[in-house]
Amino acid sequence: MSLVRLFDLDPAAYAVHPLHDDERTYSETNCYVDCLVELIASAGLEPEAMLGGAVMADLELDQWTFFKPTPGDLFALYGIDLHEVQPYRGFPDLIASRLAVGQTVMPEVDSFYLPDVAATSYRSAHVKSTIVAESIDVEAKVLRYFHNTAYHELSGEDFDKLFATYDGDGHLPTYVELIRFGAGPVPTGEELKAVARGRFAEFLARRPADNPFVRFAATLAADLPVLLEGSTEDYHAYAFHNPRMVGASMELLSAHVRWLFGEEGEKAAAHLDDVVGGSKMLLFRLARQRAFSVEGVVGPMAEAYDAAMTELDALVR
Repeated sequence: MSLVRLFDLDPAAYAVHPLHDDERTYSETNCYVDCLVELIASAGLEPEAMLGGAVMADLELDQWTFFKPTPGDLFALYGIDLHEVQPYRGFPDLIASRLAVGQTVMPEVDSFYLPDVAATSYRSAHVKSTIVAESIDVEAKVLRYFHNTAYHELSGEDFDKLFATYDGDGHLPTYVELIRFGAGPVPTGEELKAVARGRFAEFLARRPADNPFVRFAATLAADLPVLLEGSTEDYHAYAFHNPRMVGASMELLSAHVRWLFGEEGEKAAAHLDDVVGGSKMLLFRLARQRAFSVEGVVGPMAEAYDAAMTELDALVR
């Protein structure tokens, strides 16, 4: 079997989408959104259209919402059907068969076997992550895939180990989603923006009823003494699930607002940028492991969030 592929891509020459530009505050957002951005862009579509749901980001007790575009977004905006699939005939063969008919899969995998994260978890930590398969050669044991901000290749032992959980070795198989292109109409241009605008209005109406940053200030004030005495691992976990998570979501939302509303959305986007900047400042303050005024950092974020929501309400009336 030769390489079965979805697109004609080369990992060595791959250019990432501007949403993953190094100049952005959070060039990496979360593994699910990031690989979808690169997949959608590689298909010749506009990934900015699917980011409106980030406006529903909320503080969920001890962490901020892990934003994912909904299956409804993918269908309405790109004609993509997304649902769970079971690799009962062998995972590599499932990938090959789906790619051969213009489909692909998005599995949760163990980053321990993903060489693109050599600086973090590769061969050092078992961390769940999401990838999208783009090409596979089952006989040569080569997989090319979207992960985080780019397009990568793994092979050999990494290939074997990555798929070992589907060979009856006692591990629980991970969750796999099927991505089926061509399941519905694919709007473009102004029609795409009209669809995105309708979905955004629905999401905006479903945003938190209060200001979640006010709640976050109280939560962080209570958590701070423990964080200051905690380990580096405690800091990284808290930082990822809180300031980094919401900062990345607000930066994606800012990109969506600029794409959808153009100059009319600039005020709202600028306020969202202020929230993003505040999240970055909060990361720095937490990293120092010294006491600081939570209200002094989170308070301006709450004000910027309120201002952004006011502008967005006016835009969708």
